[in-house]
Amino acid sequence: FNLYYGPQTEDTYHNYYTSKTYNPSDPMSKDLWVNIDQMDKEKVKIHGILSNTHRQAARVNLSFDFPFYGHFLREITVATGGFIYTGDVVHRMLTATQYIAPLMANFDPSVSRNSTVIYFDNGTALVVQWDHVHLQDNYNLGSFTFQATLHNTGRIVFAYKEIPVEVSQISSVNHPVKVGLSDAFVVVHKIQQIPNVRRRTIYEYHRVELTKTRITNSTAVEMMPLPTCLVLLDFTSCSSCISSQINFNCSWCHRLNRCSSGFDRHRQDWVDNSCPDETKDKLCDIIDTTYLYPFTTTVVAKTTSRSKDATADRETPTSHPPTSVPTEDDTKIALHLRDNQAMPADNSVDRTPGTHPQHTGLILGILLVMLIMVAGVLVTVYIYHHPTSAASIFLIERRPSRWPAMKFHRGAGHPAYAEVEPVGQEKEGFIESEQC
Repeated sequence: FNLYYGPQTEDTYHNYYTSKTYNPSDPMSKDLWVNIDQMDKEKVKIHGILSNTHRQAARVNLSFDFPFYGHFLREITVATGGFIYTGDVVHRMLTATQYIAPLMANFDPSVSRNSTVIYFDNGTALVVQWDHVHLQDNYNLGSFTFQATLHNTGRIVFAYKEIPVEVSQISSVNHPVKVGLSDAFVVVHKIQQIPNVRRRTIYEYHRVELTKTRITNSTAVEMMPLPTCLVLLDFTSCSSCISSQINFNCSWCHRLNRCSSGFDRHRQDWVDNSCPDETKDKLCDIIDTTYLYPFTTTVVAKTTSRSKDATADRETPTSHPPTSVPTEDDTKIALHLRDNQAMPADNSVDRTPGTHPQHTGLILGILLVMLIMVAGVLVTVYIYHHPTSAASIFLIERRPSRWPAMKFHRGAGHPAYAEVEPVGQEKEGFIESEQC
C-alpha cells in the first residue's frame, strides 16, 4: 500500500472485489459524492427511528437486484453504527460479518438534533448517508458525514465528506471500528441428542479490510465486483464451469446443476447434496447425473443465484426479538473458515436393535432416569425454598440467558444489535478460526 497522499489513486485486489481509493486532490472523490439535497425530494427519506436512537437497525427494501458476493439482494438492513447489514437473518451480532461498512463505529444519532440517517433509491442505486453523526463515547470529536452507494451492477462506493479525526484513533472498546466488506454463510447442524433443536453456525468466508489511514475529508473508495462462479451466465454447464478462467476454483454439482467454489451463501445445499464429494474428480462425462438421484432431486428445492439464503429458510424463525432470551438455538460465529470446518456435523445412523434386547440394561437405564428425575425435583424444591443458597446462585449465574447463544429473527422492524470483540479475541463462545 502507498500511504502517502498525492494525486494518484490506490488499487487493491481483494479476490471478490477490487478497490480504488481516491485522495482529496483527485476530482473523482468529489464526483463520487452524491449530493442528496439535489435529488428528488419524494425519493429521499430521513429515517425517523434511526435518526433518534442508538444501536438500532432497520430493514430497507431495494427497488432493484443488488449483487453482493455473487448473491442478489432485494433487502438490506441499515444500522445507526455506520454500516449496512446484508444478511437474510437478523440476529444480535450484526457487526460480526455480512456487512457493508463505510465507517462502522459507535455512532449515536440521538445525541444531536442535527444527526440523521438518510437514504435515497433512484431505481438503479441506493444511497445511505450518515449525516452529522457523533460518537457516543466521544461527542467532542465532532460530527461525521459519510455515505455508501450500492449500484445495481454490484459496484459499491464509500464517500466521505466530514471525518474530524483519523479513523485509526477511534476507540473500539464499546463498538467495533471497521471499514470494508464481509460476507458469510450459515450452516445448520442437527443436535442428535435433542430432537427438534438445531445449532446454527455463521462462517465468514471473506472480508475486505480497507486502509483506515486513507479515510479523511473528501476521500472516496470505489469497489468493483469481480467474476465469481455463481453469477456468470456462461457457467450454466459443467464444461464451461470447470474450464472457467477466473480467480476461483469453480466446480460443478450435477445434483444442483450449479457452478460454485463451495464458499457462498448456498453452502448448506452444496454440502447436503454431497457436492464436495461429487466435484473431487471434476469430470463432466456423466450423462445427466440428476437421473442417478431421482429421490434426492424431487425432495431438495433447487435454488438459483438470485434466491435468498435457502439455509435460513429451512428452520422456522423465532418470533421473538433478537434480544430475547435464547433457549433453543446454540449459535456460534466462526470467522475466516477452512473447508473442513464448514462441514456439518455427521448425521447419526439409526441402529437397529438386536433381536434379543438386554432387558437388564433397559431396566437399569429406566431406574437411572427415574433417579435423575427425582433428584431434579428435590433440587428444584430446595432451590425454591433456599434462593440465597450457593447452589441457587450457581444456577442463576448459568441460566440460559447467560449462554453464548442468540436467537435468529427474520424481518425484524427495528432490531437492536450488540457489539462483538475485535478480531483476534474470543468472547462468550464465539469461535474464530484461520482464514481459508
